[in-house]
Amino acid sequence: MDAEIAPDEVRDLLDADDEVRVVDIRSEAEFERGHIPGSENVPFHALADEIERLDGAERVVTVCPHGKASVQAARLVASYEGLPEEARVESMAGGLSEWDYELETADESAGESDSVDESDATDADEGPEAPF
Repeated sequence: MDAEIAPDEVRDLLDADDEVRVVDIRSEAEFERGHIPGSENVPFHALADEIERLDGAERVVTVCPHGKASVQAARLVASYEGLPEEARVESMAGGLSEWDYELETADESAGESDSVDESDATDADEGPEAPF
């Protein structure tokens, strides 16, 4: 792992269309509720099995909720032999809690989750619409 990278720097890399792979290590359900635009989801528990997806990547930034687990994920990615020797692998400092920009959702039109009907309250505690 090379270091941590500030969320502003990640945003600049994405805006510049640099060849950066942003890897969100949260669960699929968490990822679908909101993620950095252009990022890809490889849950931490599956990272070792799916690391080949990163073959040849020149720059990888790992992301998690608070920037703790992504440090370990970055170390795992950095140890992967399928990356070029000069590849940069970084963890986003502070995680998504420090991302001050817009997030993309799996279903951009799903703005209805704020108004949960009482009859739907039990359904809201589980599944992809659950708050946690």
